[in-house]
Amino acid sequence: MTTPVTVGVLALQGDVREHVAALEESGARAVPVRRARELAAVDGIVVPGGESTTMDKLLRAFELFEPLQEAVRSGLPAYGSCAGMILLADRIAGGIEGQRTIGGLDITVRRNAFGRQVDSFETDLVVEGVPDSVDRPVHAVFIRAPWVEEVGPGTQVLARVPSGEAAGRIVAVRERDVVATSFHPEITGDLRLHRLFVQIVSDRG
Repeated sequence: MTTPVTVGVLALQGDVREHVAALEESGARAVPVRRARELAAVDGIVVPGGESTTMDKLLRAFELFEPLQEAVRSGLPAYGSCAGMILLADRIAGGIEGQRTIGGLDITVRRNAFGRQVDSFETDLVVEGVPDSVDRPVHAVFIRAPWVEEVGPGTQVLARVPSGEAAGRIVAVRERDVVATSFHPEITGDLRLHRLFVQIVSDRG
């Protein structure tokens, strides 16, 4: 039996338990990460949703900002959902003064692009790389979500909003071993995106 990969979940804010459960069900060993020594022991990292400016401050308070930034720059596979997408973006539109990101994705992301909490919504998406998503779309839950306004030449667009006022907006991307979504797959029970990320981590071997 092969040893499962160890995937950390940044445990400063957000849906930590939900991501841990989804990763475990997807075949990984999932652990919370709050310290640099814990980060150093994982094969991949999930940056969950939350509030991006607060997470930026917490990363600095826990002395995790620079270690996480360096780990992602050095090739640690990473997956970010919602605020995690913002933190993994190289550039932010609509950020606050002094807000920093970890980076790793050559994208410009717009913070709170879909509006505030009252503007949260759900839709079904075809997500490239997710098995059967044409016949069985991914049900996506957006909560004060960002969207991607620009992608660099090395960034792959995985999904766009199919219809409505936001039709065509980019909501899932991948660049090498870094993946991000505007939505929250950890709360829907659909494990396909977590399985995709676990496979990315496993393929790094």
